[in-house]
Amino acid sequence: MNPRCNALQPSSSISKFISENSCLSMLEKNCRSMRDLQKLHAQLIKTGLSMDIIAVSRVLSFCATSPFGDINYAYQVFSRIEQPNAFSWNTIIRGFSQSSCPQNSIHLFISMLHSSTVEPIKLTYPSLFKAYANLGQAQDGAQLHGRILKLGIECDPFIRNTIIYMYSNCGYLVEASRLFNEYSDVDIVAWNSMIIGYAKNGQVSESLRLFDKMPWRSDVSWNSMISGCVRNGKLKEAFHLFQRMQNEGIKPNEFTTVSLLNACAQSGALKQGEWIHAYIQKNKIQVNPIVLTAIIDMYCKCGSIGKALQVFETASTKGLSSWNSMIIGLAMNGDGKEAIQMFLELERLSGLRPNDVSFLGVLTACSHSGMVTEAQYYFSQMTETYQIKPTIKHYGCLVDVLCRAGLLEEAEEVITELTETPDVIMWGSLLFACKQHGNVEMGKRAAERILELDPTETSGYVLLANAFALTGRYEEAIDARALMKERDIRKEPGCSLVEVEEVVHEFVVARRSHPREKEIYRVLDELGLILKETAECVFQDGLDGFLD
Repeated sequence: MNPRCNALQPSSSISKFISENSCLSMLEKNCRSMRDLQKLHAQLIKTGLSMDIIAVSRVLSFCATSPFGDINYAYQVFSRIEQPNAFSWNTIIRGFSQSSCPQNSIHLFISMLHSSTVEPIKLTYPSLFKAYANLGQAQDGAQLHGRILKLGIECDPFIRNTIIYMYSNCGYLVEASRLFNEYSDVDIVAWNSMIIGYAKNGQVSESLRLFDKMPWRSDVSWNSMISGCVRNGKLKEAFHLFQRMQNEGIKPNEFTTVSLLNACAQSGALKQGEWIHAYIQKNKIQVNPIVLTAIIDMYCKCGSIGKALQVFETASTKGLSSWNSMIIGLAMNGDGKEAIQMFLELERLSGLRPNDVSFLGVLTACSHSGMVTEAQYYFSQMTETYQIKPTIKHYGCLVDVLCRAGLLEEAEEVITELTETPDVIMWGSLLFACKQHGNVEMGKRAAERILELDPTETSGYVLLANAFALTGRYEEAIDARALMKERDIRKEPGCSLVEVEEVVHEFVVARRSHPREKEIYRVLDELGLILKETAECVFQDGLDGFLD
């Protein structure tokens, strides 16, 4: 054999290097799904490169942390590594901390301490604190914080930020604030964690105070603050922040618009919602399934069902959440048959499988349209065909449709046979139906259950008193009202929201807090006089005609 030719043949180590790097290059550049990954992984196994720690670490990283990955597949890959290194341990722990099973990252950490020669490093701990935050287990996370103090690494900004995030996310604001104030070099991540924590726990004023003190704000800061205001019903503050954001040259993104659309949906501010929708289109903000759902939800809750349908039908990509929002929107606006039709089209046209929210929508449609047979059919479909376990909300819809149809015994039977405790809303539906249909004894049982579950719930007292009064049992009606007074329970005043010239005005019963109160009542008095005069004229004309 010609030695020159032999020299040109790559050695086995060079072949391995070329093959490995070819696969890894494809993994980094071309992998866009688990199907792609599995093909490359099969090639690595076929060539024997799956035993190479670098190659398998890349596979593990893709499965555990990529948006296209699969954490269960990642664990299978990890469990086949004979001696995982620190990178492998950290990757699988981080993957689980971001998954729907964050507790597994903690179990893996304990396993790492007891059954591995590899010691945790600084990068191991942030993922664990995030896992505790997602689990809402700050008390257990505090034990890990103690380990950090013993190791003397609390001053590491990355670790410190995740500890602050854990405490603030779980409502331990004193602990989070102490750690935040203890160091002078806290970065924007720590600031964001604090403002999110305060807003999440209802302390919007404190959140805004910190927000205004921030040395500089990222788009995450603005979005978190706007979202916090919306979540706590501070809708005016949310829109004011949006104006400030624009004035300071910060470009709103899809997260900003979703929060503002939710604010419009809550307040019924259709004009503002339309403006935000136009803003999204004008500024070419990406309309992903989350944004699309927020737009549809806003139009539905503002009563503009035609606009919602137009947006839905012209959307190029619809997620399951968008279908569900449209079904629920139609149901809540009294279009029960259209909602059911949309539900039937969901699986046939999109190929998506309905989930528990989809069935909640179709049951709501049946409830609002009085379709008892259809409600019972879809309830059985959910449990038998789709194997979806009904929640208390699904049972609530079934009870509501039975109550609306006057089938009180059947409704009470559904409630009493529940394996979990029925909620106040479910008993309230039955109580209201009892009042409507004059079944005082059953209403009394429902009221007693409501007061057991929540002694401060006003509807139980009010509806029961009204039911007694309607059937002539006035002494018992007075007793129900007296008990309410004795326990110092006041009925929540009614409230109406009206949008006029893109401004939402709030009116509360027996409260004169509107800035233009005098003008409003002057006009109402004038209208009252006009109505009185009109009524008198109509009565006189009628009387004259009768006498003639």
